Amino acid sequence: MHNVIQVRGAREHNLKNIDIQIPRDQIVVITGVSGSGKSSLAFDTLYAEGQMRYVESLSSYARQFLGQVNKPDVDSIEGLSPAIAIEQKTTSNNPRSTVGTVTEIYDYLRLLWARAGTPHCPTCKGEVTRQSVDQIVDQIYKHPEGTKYMVLAPIVHDKKGEHQHIFEQAKLNGYARVRVDGIIMNLSEPIQLDKKRKHTIAIVVDRLVVKEGDSQRLTDSLETAISLSGDTVVIHLMDRGEDLLFSQSFACPHCGFSLPELTPSMFSFNNQYGACPTCSGLGFQVDPGRLTPDLSPTQAERIGKEIEGNMSALPCQDCHGDRLAPMLLAVTVSDLNIAEYCKLSITEGIQFIQKMNLSPAKAQIAAPIVTEIVDRLVFLEKVGLEYLTLSRTAGTLSGGESQRIRLATQIGSRLTGVLYILDEPSIGLHQRDNERLLSALTEMRDLGNSVIVVEHDEDTMRHADWIIDVGPGAGINGGEVVAQGTLEQIISEQRSLTGQYLSYQKWISVPESRRPGNGHHLTIIGAAENNLKDITVSIPLGTITCVTGVSGSGKSSLVNEILYKKLASTLHRAHTRAGKHEQMDGIQHLDKVISIDQSPIGRTPRSNPATYTGLFDNIRSLFAMTNEAKVRAYGPGRFSFNIRGGRCEACTGDGLMRIGMHFLPDVYVPCDICKGKRYNRETLEVRYKGKSIADILEMTADEAAVFFENVPKIRKKIEALCKVGLGYVQLGQASTTLSGGEAQRVKLASELLKPATGSTLYVMDEPTTGLHVADVQQLIHILHVLADEGNTVVVIEHNLDVIKNADYLIDLGPEGGSNGGNILCTGTPEQVADFEASYTGQYLRRELRKSHDAMKSHVLN
Repeated sequence: MHNVIQVRGAREHNLKNIDIQIPRDQIVVITGVSGSGKSSLAFDTLYAEGQMRYVESLSSYARQFLGQVNKPDVDSIEGLSPAIAIEQKTTSNNPRSTVGTVTEIYDYLRLLWARAGTPHCPTCKGEVTRQSVDQIVDQIYKHPEGTKYMVLAPIVHDKKGEHQHIFEQAKLNGYARVRVDGIIMNLSEPIQLDKKRKHTIAIVVDRLVVKEGDSQRLTDSLETAISLSGDTVVIHLMDRGEDLLFSQSFACPHCGFSLPELTPSMFSFNNQYGACPTCSGLGFQVDPGRLTPDLSPTQAERIGKEIEGNMSALPCQDCHGDRLAPMLLAVTVSDLNIAEYCKLSITEGIQFIQKMNLSPAKAQIAAPIVTEIVDRLVFLEKVGLEYLTLSRTAGTLSGGESQRIRLATQIGSRLTGVLYILDEPSIGLHQRDNERLLSALTEMRDLGNSVIVVEHDEDTMRHADWIIDVGPGAGINGGEVVAQGTLEQIISEQRSLTGQYLSYQKWISVPESRRPGNGHHLTIIGAAENNLKDITVSIPLGTITCVTGVSGSGKSSLVNEILYKKLASTLHRAHTRAGKHEQMDGIQHLDKVISIDQSPIGRTPRSNPATYTGLFDNIRSLFAMTNEAKVRAYGPGRFSFNIRGGRCEACTGDGLMRIGMHFLPDVYVPCDICKGKRYNRETLEVRYKGKSIADILEMTADEAAVFFENVPKIRKKIEALCKVGLGYVQLGQASTTLSGGEAQRVKLASELLKPATGSTLYVMDEPTTGLHVADVQQLIHILHVLADEGNTVVVIEHNLDVIKNADYLIDLGPEGGSNGGNILCTGTPEQVADFEASYTGQYLRRELRKSHDAMKSHVLN
């Protein structure tokens, strides 16, 4: 039993009291149609149990910081290892969070630039070195305009406070003057500063006296300085550690510029000293009233959304998006500053680090730091993220990219005996890059770990040691283990829908013909956003057009940043700023643009599929028309859980109560009054065909379609949910529990309900995310319906089933990052398949051949 994880009586969500043995120390793929119960088994049962056991092993004091961890609905789990979940969640919404900070590579870069960097003067660009007392005296004597003092680098930079301790320390060390906010002040007089304002304080040197003995040569060199009038500054040459002057001994001999001893914290754009004072380390122009390095999570998220949505073309006018203060951007390692290095791709970063030209002393200091940096960069390269830059904002990463970053971190940790649970790590990966991901998973397994992957990707399933097929359907029709075993065992199990597709008994066919379009084109001229190489792209209207290419080739830059944002601002006056391009022709042939992405349909549990599609308004109106409601004078508002009157006031319509447990995590329990129904007793007494409003919200779309079959207005909206493969989802299911793919399909269903104009352009970014091949077939049918009505569908996609069903392909590449951004080829799938230089073409050629062979075999049989 030690070589398996034994699960007994798993009933979480739709799981039907299943018992299952999962082999340890192997790659196990859990698959099945959307909503079949895969995530319920992997994350809500296995991972949740592992987390609960970990939390229970801690003290009550430690538990309060870990949040609520509920016990899954399962009888027992044996053989469970410590579990780590690597999910598709955006890494961070903080605008200061980057790939470099998330991976902790930037921490090592700060150390490298502080210990092995060469400072330069921001003004004259000359190298800044440590200066002797002779050189400092010369600067005092030669200072322009007859001024008889030198100002050292600020010891306080743009920081709030009265800073009295700074003045006292300077006075004790023998200094007579300071410069505060540009004004020379005497330390012999009281200095009162406004503690609510930011101040910059620098030490002033106007006379030097040498003590404790020194060479006659040095004494002679100081005679001029000694003859100056004014107060005396004493320098303890034999005890430099206690003297402020010698802690700030980097100076430019030409400009008089000086800076403190470099430290890693100075290179942080979250640090008040290191951040660009204009943008406070954000790198973009934002309302100055909100700029502080210590943003609250709410402020950070709001500003991050503004940057992502509206201000991508407005870098800070001073740092030009580099985030750091000028004196730190003037520090270089092998002629690059730290911001310039972070703009390199992962692959370029590895090459630079390995070829750095450092002095023997600095090379020795840098050696252990370089090892840590290269190791982490190589791990990112292993999981197919070589096109990313360390300066890229974390909030702009896709769910798949964020997940692979965490995967790279775990590979680097070299842990053994761990249960890793991953959620579709192949998302966003081209077939060429998928092979490296599978190698990374194999490496984790070979270290002695168990790797469980929730996945639909065929290559991943063929690579797995063990496959568990959950189903047979979705929702109440799922929750069972249909088949499990090796690839051959799954293929031989006739009940397995997955096995039928793997054996090509079932397949997604290729259209008999391709749409030529309506004769009009949308043409983007001079696209140069991010890595796009000033390309011109023409999209035939009235078609399904797929934009393809390896990861990082420029697909999202072209479609999301330029195409969608330009159309949204032109057609809908949206406050979006399109990415760099010269012009866009053909917009007059469109009346609207709709982006159907995977962002949540709502951020609170109150939002659900029924409210998002407008279905709930019709249902509430129907309940208001019942005889019981009319007798009680109840209107549609009575049946809303957001409005006083009909909702349960004990839980304000949430259905749950939060119980504070002091040192223990908060516990959420069903409301004692409404028992989780959300409504008060009087509202629940109103029934339609024997069902209360709460009963309706608990119905799945499939159940509701039958229940409301004689109410055309409601049935139509429910059927739209069923058409996009969401028949298993409850009408009142909280939006926060929907996956990105499910949220995207709810939006698609909502769009299908709107009157077709025939002149709409739909933009979709990887709509197959989270979809089983059977669900992909449904999605493709919907795309064809939209195009048959005269609309244009533009899809970013790696899924070959979608690509082979497109009318027109635009393939970008040839590689990712700086080696991408070019148009490799365009045309029908057959034309692209014949283009040898295209990675997409190479895999597409095989896919078209397999579809042809499957069709031929089917006809013969």
